[in-house]
Amino acid sequence: MKGEVYYGKGIRELEDENEDLYNLVTDMNNVVWNGKVLDYKTQKLIAIGITASRADPRATKKQIRSAIEVLGITKEEIVDVLRVVLLTSGMPAFSKSLQILNSVTEAIEEEREDKA
Repeated sequence: MKGEVYYGKGIRELEDENEDLYNLVTDMNNVVWNGKVLDYKTQKLIAIGITASRADPRATKKQIRSAIEVLGITKEEIVDVLRVVLLTSGMPAFSKSLQILNSVTEAIEEEREDKA
């Protein structure tokens, strides 16, 4: 991850309140995302599949957004992951995740247009 940490607001607030716990979470985050065999992009695609299969809208949205913005993962690559979700977790998880993907990509596109 090259020193960058991506996790929820609650953990970031620990930095001032409980530095030891914050450092522990940061270290664990860096160890997990710096795979020995799988690259970060592959790990991120796996994370999308896991959160999507759990039908966790908040986590799925965060994983998809960071995949696109940080790693340049394409919508088509994410759809390939969601096809596996359809097969393994069923239509509800797939449908919800596809809606999230569409809303995230639309929001990113609108943000880009606003900056132009």
